[in-house]
Amino acid sequence: MMRANLHMDALRSMVIGMDLGSFARAATALGRSQSAISMHLKKLEQQTGQVLFRRSGRGLVPTEAGEALLAHARRILALNDAAFDTLGTVAEPATIRLGLPQDFFEDVMPDALTAFARRHPGTHVEVRAGRNHALEHDVRAGRLDAALAFFPAHSDGHGQEIARMPLVWIGDAMSGNCRERKPLPLVLFDHPCLFRQTALRRLDQIGRRWRLALTTPSLPGLWAALQAGHGITARTRHRIPAGLRELDSDGTDLPDLPPIDLRLLTGTDPTQAAADLGDVLRKTALRHVAQME
Repeated sequence: MMRANLHMDALRSMVIGMDLGSFARAATALGRSQSAISMHLKKLEQQTGQVLFRRSGRGLVPTEAGEALLAHARRILALNDAAFDTLGTVAEPATIRLGLPQDFFEDVMPDALTAFARRHPGTHVEVRAGRNHALEHDVRAGRLDAALAFFPAHSDGHGQEIARMPLVWIGDAMSGNCRERKPLPLVLFDHPCLFRQTALRRLDQIGRRWRLALTTPSLPGLWAALQAGHGITARTRHRIPAGLRELDSDGTDLPDLPPIDLRLLTGTDPTQAAADLGDVLRKTALRHVAQME
């Protein structure tokens, strides 16, 4: 009778979870979701036919069978890693995690992933859309390996500056009608949003009354609302859709807007694959942003 093979990724999840004292921390360390780690533990229980963990408070502790498997798992993984070391190779991480604003999903993301795949074929890349503050927090917490994010120009914060991008008012062909309305109708991301905060602050500074005509977390939704004539917005010039245009700001009707920085965020101790992703992302973003200038 042929013996079954224990799932190597599941064994690693088990060992790291025990070493870190938390399977939630193991999920972060391995670049997996917590549900994926839970599936790994269930897989091991199915393969062994044993209950390996029991709940204690808010966590899990190994049963007697779990302790026995844990000892074997450490030896199995040590032999696995030693084989890779002997052959001079390093196993690819299970997942590389990338965060981006929605602005770059149609050009920077596909080009960067194509270039990255040439360096690391077969590596799974998990891409998340996110707000700037969330992307920065997730990189710092180790939940993302690399991210692009917008910051106020000259502001403190970590990250490598890629470009300083003008912030402009945008509307449809009939937006002259919108800008004459009092209060000024605005189409913006919901809170919190750097573009929203900047636009509202500048309007308040010149005493221009405004109202929120539409708010959304979706960039395609924002563009669609502008194309339908619901108001105007403040964004960069990056990939302004057909049917929309940059609006002149005369300082009285519409105030000038300050530029914003696009930065690359990476972890403090990246793997080689994560470092390569950051390098590809920086070069790809710089090329596409330069084309818009």
